[in-house]
Amino acid sequence: MTKPESKKSGVAAGKSVGEQVNNGSVDPACPDQSTAIKAKVMKQTSRENLHRRNTECEVYDDGTNTFFWRAHTVTVLFILTCALVYVTLLEETPQDTAYNTKRKLSCNVFIICFFIVFKKHSTNLVSYWRFWLCVTVVYELFLIFILFQTVHDGRQFMKYIDPKLGVPLPERDYGGNCLIYDPGNTTDPFHNIWDKMDGFVPAHFLGWYIKTLMIRDWWMCMIISVMFEFLEYSLEHQLPNFSECWWDHWIMDVLVCNGLGIYCGMKTLAWLSMKPYQWQGLWNIPTYKGKIKRIAFQFTPYSWVKFEWKPASNLRRWLAVLGIIFMFLLAELNTFYLKFVLWMPPEHYLVLLRLVFFVNVGGVAMREIYDFMDDPKFHKKLGQQAWLVSAITVTEFLIVVKYDPHTIMLPIPSLIIQCWFLGILLILIWTMWRFFIRDITLRYKETRRRKQEAPADWDRPLGNGSTAAPSGRSKLNGSSETLRQRKS
Repeated sequence: MTKPESKKSGVAAGKSVGEQVNNGSVDPACPDQSTAIKAKVMKQTSRENLHRRNTECEVYDDGTNTFFWRAHTVTVLFILTCALVYVTLLEETPQDTAYNTKRKLSCNVFIICFFIVFKKHSTNLVSYWRFWLCVTVVYELFLIFILFQTVHDGRQFMKYIDPKLGVPLPERDYGGNCLIYDPGNTTDPFHNIWDKMDGFVPAHFLGWYIKTLMIRDWWMCMIISVMFEFLEYSLEHQLPNFSECWWDHWIMDVLVCNGLGIYCGMKTLAWLSMKPYQWQGLWNIPTYKGKIKRIAFQFTPYSWVKFEWKPASNLRRWLAVLGIIFMFLLAELNTFYLKFVLWMPPEHYLVLLRLVFFVNVGGVAMREIYDFMDDPKFHKKLGQQAWLVSAITVTEFLIVVKYDPHTIMLPIPSLIIQCWFLGILLILIWTMWRFFIRDITLRYKETRRRKQEAPADWDRPLGNGSTAAPSGRSKLNGSSETLRQRKS
């Protein structure tokens, strides 16, 4: 919201001025210097607040503290105690060790979820997002547990989740015959296209629609989409699943599925930026239609901020945007490599649950990353959801490396290495030119321009017809005549 942030900005500005006075950089006996610095700080703060107001929509909230915003610590404690008393005194303990182990782990997970969801938070988070925060913690603990197992034990442990798992699966090859029109098949010449029309086509579209809602930038989405296709070209010698026809890469994936998902996502972003954010308590709405609409809007953002990444503005934002793109691509690759090393079929419900998990936590993580980049004075630390998502992505990659290092270390073709080396070299050259060489050149030109303008200022005639001497004192304080006038 705009008003609390502007209030926070004023407090931060006052602190910075006070620290400068205490440190000795501002003389307390010189009110002009202190006033000038305070005015400069307030001007910079007002400019930052103006930028936030231009990118953030107004929010109107009646302040009703509903059920989902309150902490229910006593209620949850009573329910948990009743459940433990029932299990201990009234229920007969089963003799199945595997069943008892599953129930014990499930109980631990529920206790963690209850503790995080229903405890009182310093931030005003609704219970839905607190639930996904605790799911993030549990999923990271599960990944660490899998990471510390042996390869055989880790794959066989998946049988406790689903007995059908733990069996090696053949990888499907999407390449082969890449003819769009096959004249040899008189029954259906376009059979190659229909063979590719499986459940992954709507999954691609829906995935990129949601990713656009997370990133909120057309260029970044297109770069990630195209870069992933290049990664599939580069890694198809490791996973046969990456072997696809050229038209499957660039027409069906990039243009049709990904492009259409990004387009629909940008249209939804435009609607969300114009939508009025007026929040009322559910019981304060008189009509049933309004109550149903309020419940549906509960899963939309509380406020709206237009993301302006501006990667070329400074080196910090440029490196941050590169890091975001890298983590997105790594998370995409983990989806395919985890299925390969843990022997999970693509249509298994665990794969779908992982995608649903990233859909819910990714939006919160991207907002925390953007606030950390755009407003580092008020968001001095990376948000907890962004930190956990980064840790999960790295842990998943470490599982892939440990469980199948042979596949990861397969030699990459020399042509692909040369292409990636050229691309990385071009990025480094552009970074050096944009943030170092260009700045040095601009400073040199500015210094040279000032030196050329300085003699004209020195030779400017004064009121008595004399000219100012180009001394150090005249450059700082003006002519001696002007100095005497100031003293008088």
